Amino acid sequence: MSVFVIDQEAGRLIDSPSALLARLSAITRTLIQAANEAGVTLEAAAVKNLAKTTDRWPRERIYPAPLDADAEPEEQLPRDLTIEIFEREVRGQTYVFQRCNGINIGDRLTDNAMTADDYRIHDVFHYAHVAVLSWSPVIRALFRLRRKSDPKIDDAQDGARAALIEEGITTWIFGQAVELDLFANMKRGDLPFDLLKHVRQFVAGYEAERCPLWLWEEAILQGYTAFRFLRERRRGRVRIDMDNRQLSIEALP
Repeated sequence: MSVFVIDQEAGRLIDSPSALLARLSAITRTLIQAANEAGVTLEAAAVKNLAKTTDRWPRERIYPAPLDADAEPEEQLPRDLTIEIFEREVRGQTYVFQRCNGINIGDRLTDNAMTADDYRIHDVFHYAHVAVLSWSPVIRALFRLRRKSDPKIDDAQDGARAALIEEGITTWIFGQAVELDLFANMKRGDLPFDLLKHVRQFVAGYEAERCPLWLWEEAILQGYTAFRFLRERRRGRVRIDMDNRQLSIEALP
């Protein structure tokens, strides 16, 4: 088998195994020197790089246990739940309403913005967080599912600050999504790596930090699939299926 190396001076490929070996040796020496200066071994650097790659692009997608698997059953996020989301005009103003098991839930919402952008249907992102990540301080508050049995977790993981962090993530991602056509036509592996790394930084110190980046990507893509559906049809029936890590949506008559 021929081995070709670029001859920089001649500007062409040359068939030379010895030249290739010399180039690889030079690269290896440079890597060793850089590792020594950084105070790490090449082995440690390789292990960390593999972990980083697997965090984003795993060979096999094995879903971790729900974050609240050890919580009391009555304090766990819903494993299977259906929510109806629809618009209604009230005194000339369009609001989004939500209904679960025939009961209206949450507050009726508007965009809260000078320019309409349909952010009033953004709760679908929180439902995606529940279905895929098994995490959402916002939905815990909405459905009164805070883990009161463990005061420390209730305060640190389920309290107002955690909910604000989730709202902040949701708003920030939305700003990125608007610039990227709401992630239409994107599939697994397509979301910008920097976007996912910023999300990880947002949740540093919270239990959602344990969610791998590929799982965050699934939650974001599924949430935006549902959002685009609602944006087009203005109403829909959303189903949380945590067992299969799926958020699905269908037409609402």
